Amino acid sequence: MEGLKRSRMRSLLTTLGIVIGVGSVVLMVSIGASFERYILSQVESFSGDTFEIHAKGIQDVGKDVLSITFGDLEAISNLTTVKNIAPAIFLTDRVKYGREEIAPFVFGTTKEIFINWSMKPEYGRLLNDEDDRGAKAVVVLGSQAAEDLFTNTNPIGKRLTIGSRKFTVVGVMEAMGSPLAAQMDSMVYVPFSVAKAIQGRTTYIDYIALQSMGGDNELTRRDIVSLLRQRHNIDNPEDDQDKDDFYARSFEQAMDIIGTVTMSITLFLGLIAGISLLVGGVGIMNIMLVSVTERTKEIGLRKAVGARRQDILLQFLLEAIVLTLIGGVVGVIGALGLGYLLTMIANKLLGGITYAISLQAILLPLATAIIVGLVFGIYPARKAAGLRPIEAMGYE
Repeated sequence: MEGLKRSRMRSLLTTLGIVIGVGSVVLMVSIGASFERYILSQVESFSGDTFEIHAKGIQDVGKDVLSITFGDLEAISNLTTVKNIAPAIFLTDRVKYGREEIAPFVFGTTKEIFINWSMKPEYGRLLNDEDDRGAKAVVVLGSQAAEDLFTNTNPIGKRLTIGSRKFTVVGVMEAMGSPLAAQMDSMVYVPFSVAKAIQGRTTYIDYIALQSMGGDNELTRRDIVSLLRQRHNIDNPEDDQDKDDFYARSFEQAMDIIGTVTMSITLFLGLIAGISLLVGGVGIMNIMLVSVTERTKEIGLRKAVGARRQDILLQFLLEAIVLTLIGGVVGVIGALGLGYLLTMIANKLLGGITYAISLQAILLPLATAIIVGLVFGIYPARKAAGLRPIEAMGYE
């Protein structure tokens, strides 16, 4: 400590490199973990047992978007591993009320869709079986769609226009409360039979949502995939999803994919930030080499009065480790404070974000900092320990 105090400014600048390195790693990991928790919490609002089935063309532009048939729907409904089947046909018509006009995602579907998506009405009611059987001209609005069309007016019972047809508003959905679900808040729902008549569909549907019966998502997925491959004459014994003309996946799989992606991004950011930690280690080695040169006479004197090689080695090695340890602690504290502040700002803007940090994310950078100090301090320490007393004391 006395050796470090003699050159306070040098020690401070050397430590600064470690502060930045460790702080960057902790900050990137903590922010990544916070947003991972935020994203997963939004997806988890849906049932993990919910599946969605649709043609690949919906995502792959240029391909035929119609491959799921009414026959497929009936066959899937007969599977013992599925329940709450909700077919859907999409409408592209604009929605108008007075002078207000929006272009939402209009979903022609049944009441089961709200069960599968864990959605509840804020005002009025949801679609029901009677609406579908009677092909009633009723509509349920997402919270954002209702706000865009009616502002602060209660829309229940109001008449709006979808395309050229008049519909009565019977319900408004609760807001999903997340920017990630903004599209769902802007959706508009009409009875499946109405959408079918408007589009003139007799063969194809656009989308199916359902839930697994026994909670075994993998068994349900295998049943659905096997059935659709058989019905679509797809020879795919190797289970290559690229050969299928449809997607069949659960929200649980979507959560796994999202979790893997966000974790990969967090690790990538942590590794990028770790480069600055290595740069700080190089800085420590340079400073310690300068220190060895400046203290050559001191080293010679210590050896002359009985200091052993390992004593000198340990002295300079400990100086390097102390510098990195102090820098690591300061970096962790600073990163935790800054990360908390940034998370609070993000929470104000987006809502629902909580600060997340694990003990491993703190201890790992600290341990790495100590290892960096050890590794980059060995060469200067060995150089100091290898000096001969007579030559060292005569050094100018």
